[in-house]
Amino acid sequence: MSERAVGAGIARDITLYGTPVLHRPTAPVTDFGPELHQLVADMFASMYAANGVGLAANQIGVGLRVFVMDCPDPAGDGPNVVAHVVNPVLELPAPPRELEVSGEGCLSVPGQRGDMARTVTAVVTGVDMHGAPVRIEGAGLVARCLQHESDHLDGTVYVDRLTAKERKKILSAAGLPSS
Repeated sequence: MSERAVGAGIARDITLYGTPVLHRPTAPVTDFGPELHQLVADMFASMYAANGVGLAANQIGVGLRVFVMDCPDPAGDGPNVVAHVVNPVLELPAPPRELEVSGEGCLSVPGQRGDMARTVTAVVTGVDMHGAPVRIEGAGLVARCLQHESDHLDGTVYVDRLTAKERKKILSAAGLPSS
């Protein structure tokens, strides 16, 4: 079954930069019941409605360690990586790490992009909504997505990693407060 078919999700509003839930670490999931299943379905519906490739739970106002993704294969010839991860743990390559600088955007900072260095590869481990182990390894855009969504769950939005001047410029262009 594809992730798109998980439950009947309802698209929720995307939480914008400056909202407190985006700027604090999220709590581990301990209840794997129907509410979590509905949250995952709602997250997919919200991500698709906003034309995103990834979404963390706090981006719809829920302070739990869950993210969803539907990210294109970096080679461009394979299927998208479609997954959800509960209580993810990000693993980056050992130093020295190969970095790629690329434009990165965020549904919580609408319409804007900033150049961001991320590792070329990344791995996330965790569980699915039923508690079964999940491991996602990725390169390129998939690795970037894994890092971006893991940052969200730790209370960091990508613009927080930019210089103060660049962050202020991007937030101003998005019509969001810069402090």
